[in-house]
Amino acid sequence: HLPAHRSDLHFSHESAKLHSVTDSATGTLSRRMADTAAGLRTAARRLTSTHGLNGFTIDQLCAEVGVSRRTFFNYFASKENAVLGLTVRAHAEELDERFVRGTADLLDDYLQLHAGRWALMGHSRAEAEEVGRLLEHEPRLHAQLLSIMADAERNDAALLRRRPDAPSDELVVDMLVRMMNPLLRATIAAFFDEENPDFLALLRRRADAGRLALSPNPPKE
Repeated sequence: HLPAHRSDLHFSHESAKLHSVTDSATGTLSRRMADTAAGLRTAARRLTSTHGLNGFTIDQLCAEVGVSRRTFFNYFASKENAVLGLTVRAHAEELDERFVRGTADLLDDYLQLHAGRWALMGHSRAEAEEVGRLLEHEPRLHAQLLSIMADAERNDAALLRRRPDAPSDELVVDMLVRMMNPLLRATIAAFFDEENPDFLALLRRRADAGRLALSPNPPKE
């Protein structure tokens, strides 16, 4: 091999420094975005608990956190979504596209997609319990959650159909999407009961149990 030219070595060193600075900046930006989202949803829940969902405006929420109205809508589509902790769908687009490009087993990739979404939400036990209490007292919040779930099912069905290995039967696609919510509810409940939970492992176990429940007696060879 020819020895590297001195200028090449200098370029490589400068390139490595640039990547290091870029990675550091990206990490800082991600942390700042996570902190902003957490601040907005925490304040939204506090205001809802104190004043009710109709008792404050988005402008008042933004003032509590010290961000602009424009920043709020970069994270959440509505007050209800902020209380629920559901960020705008654009934040999950990378996960969606990774699923569409996936080449592993369709169901396993779909489980990984949901595990990624859960990680993106970053809910703690205390947050989940608080949201549960607010859902009991705010009918509008409950209605919004049902609407979001219906939209999510439609979006997921469209994602599944984009996969080359998608089932050709539309009913199979529909049932796969519809059966995911009960699996997720059971997994979330188990997640908060574990000391060191692995959401994907818990979800896979319940999916495997669901397969066995649907086919308890495999055909004899």
